[in-house]
Amino acid sequence: MNISYNWLIDLIAIDLSAEQLAEQLTRVGLAVEGAHPHGDDFVFDVDLTSNRPDCLSHLGVAREIGAISGKFLNAGEQRRGEKSQLPYPPILAPDVVKIEDSELCHRFTARIIRNVKIGPSPDGLVNRLEAIGERSINNVADITNYVMHDLGQPMHAFDLDKLAENRIVVRRAKRGETITTLDAVERKLDETMLAICDAEKPVAIAGVMGGFDSGITDKTVNVLLEVASFSRENIRATSRYLNLATEASYRFERGVDIENLVRASDRAAELICDLTGGVASEFVDVYPTKFTANEIECADIAASVQRLTGLAVDDSECVRILAALGISSKKASDAPDFTSPIFLSPSWRHDLAIEEDLVEEIARHTGYEKIESRLPPAFGAGEYQTNESREKMLRQALVNQGFDEALSYSFIDIKFDNIFEAVPGVVDESTDEKFITLQDSVIDGAVRMRPSLLSGLLDAVRLNFNHKRRDLKLFEIGKVFAAKSGVDNLPNEQKSLALVITGSEIYENRAMPAGQLDFYDAKGAVETALDAAGVNDFHFTSAEVKHLRSGQSASISSNGNIIGFAGRLSDEIVENYKFKQPIYVAELNLTSAMNVPVKAVTYRLPAKFPSVVRDVSFIVNRRRSYADILSAVAEQDIRLCTNVLFVDIYEGKGVAEDERSITVRLEYRSPDRTLTEGEVELLHKQIVSQTERKLGIKTRS
Repeated sequence: MNISYNWLIDLIAIDLSAEQLAEQLTRVGLAVEGAHPHGDDFVFDVDLTSNRPDCLSHLGVAREIGAISGKFLNAGEQRRGEKSQLPYPPILAPDVVKIEDSELCHRFTARIIRNVKIGPSPDGLVNRLEAIGERSINNVADITNYVMHDLGQPMHAFDLDKLAENRIVVRRAKRGETITTLDAVERKLDETMLAICDAEKPVAIAGVMGGFDSGITDKTVNVLLEVASFSRENIRATSRYLNLATEASYRFERGVDIENLVRASDRAAELICDLTGGVASEFVDVYPTKFTANEIECADIAASVQRLTGLAVDDSECVRILAALGISSKKASDAPDFTSPIFLSPSWRHDLAIEEDLVEEIARHTGYEKIESRLPPAFGAGEYQTNESREKMLRQALVNQGFDEALSYSFIDIKFDNIFEAVPGVVDESTDEKFITLQDSVIDGAVRMRPSLLSGLLDAVRLNFNHKRRDLKLFEIGKVFAAKSGVDNLPNEQKSLALVITGSEIYENRAMPAGQLDFYDAKGAVETALDAAGVNDFHFTSAEVKHLRSGQSASISSNGNIIGFAGRLSDEIVENYKFKQPIYVAELNLTSAMNVPVKAVTYRLPAKFPSVVRDVSFIVNRRRSYADILSAVAEQDIRLCTNVLFVDIYEGKGVAEDERSITVRLEYRSPDRTLTEGEVELLHKQIVSQTERKLGIKTRS
């Protein structure tokens, strides 16, 4: 886009040299890629983005200069095109202009100027057009080009006497219709294109180029001046289909100011009357699609600028910049005390729709170079966390056991909503919508923020299975999310640990597996991880969990609160994933688990005297567990019984179907002497008998 320095001076007072002005325009986003002299003028080559069609004119650039300098358009420019300077005889719109497709033609104005004398343009007009790269044609054509570059509104002049019935019909072209355009090329039209027609045939391709047969010639006496607004999408499609790009189509594709049509028509009519001796006559304005300003709510624009850019701009300066760019404000009628302001986008700015757009306008005029290079506040991310060292120890403990760490997406499909039971402390059951839903998902279909890590881990298991890896130990530490009741309406975020094991235990440098992984391997991994993280007071209790197999699932408790679950994945989920081997999983709320401070490590002297161990097998109902036996022994509080360990479970021959044999090992030791066989035997019988009586079980013979 070529912009004349002298032309700008006619519109607004400029106290900057051409070089300084080029620098300032570039600073606010109108990149001046070069400036070259043209006589006593300088011409800027301005590179504009597609969202700024308002600056495809000297008026638009002058507005930007006004926002930069704080000055206003010249008084003469503000008065140009006022209706009071031209006659407006009444005329019925259907008599001259008829719009048949208002979806493609939003507004159409037509003005008749009679008794014009076509000839060359004066030197001043020719020089101004040549400076910006436009060649002179004749006075009427030059004026339409001049006003387009001045005000940004393309227009076209028809020879009124060449229009059948002296009227205009704006309609879709008919399939097979043709028109010879001003470049003397015959073009074939179809029903997707908008045509400007007379009573019989197309006389122009709307928004692209006029017709050769209705164009202005030296014999033209009466002119119909068209200034209109068309659908941007349709003009772009037509221009691409016909491979015909013009200055007019370039502007219409990006959007023109629909409220500027009458002013542009008035300005062109004034110049035509002055330079051709013509007389402005009838005028018609057909406006089926009224302009509606975008309303942008912003309670505190200065605060928004500070929040989004880090720039400290006074509220008064924010309002000044926006007002200079034509962005007005009003009070929201439904806001408390009418204090919430609403900003209205001007008709020439199609790109302003949200609060961030206003902030961008203020930021670019304040100066992007003033935005400091500094890290934003972390609010948790990237900062050193209290439990960071404990998590590091936990990770290392799992890695030492042969686990690999997995990283999965935080976004999942809604199909996982009711599959996995979330660990305690994540999902708020009092809310109607328990989960967090994304309005604009990054991954197709993944619209939910994960409330559990298990969906991602099981996807990783499936991927490994597809690559013939059947022996797996995986874990993941990450955030899980759920909705939370309360006035702040912020999501509940908790850090979670999940692990999965399946297949066989594989030792380094050994080809054969050592044995099948089972529930106790998963349980042992959890115990080792929590112990490494300094979580000592925890235990497992048999529990029914939605996604785990009944009888092979447990809850994990710490300090009297359930923090997670562990067990074998249910048959239904295994079948859905098409897994052909048992899968053992565990998940716990790491945030809750680490809320308890690490207990100080105390030194104890190693035992001086030997211990005595006794193994005992109990026949128990299948509902009974090792935890029940451990609890029964601990309640007896026998000082010399220093440890109780799980040994084995037996089910099969010699044991009833509804029973099983649990073997435990009892360890006896005295801190000050060696125990005798008789003492140990007496204590052992006492503990066994008390346990049998309390639990209603018996020892296996």
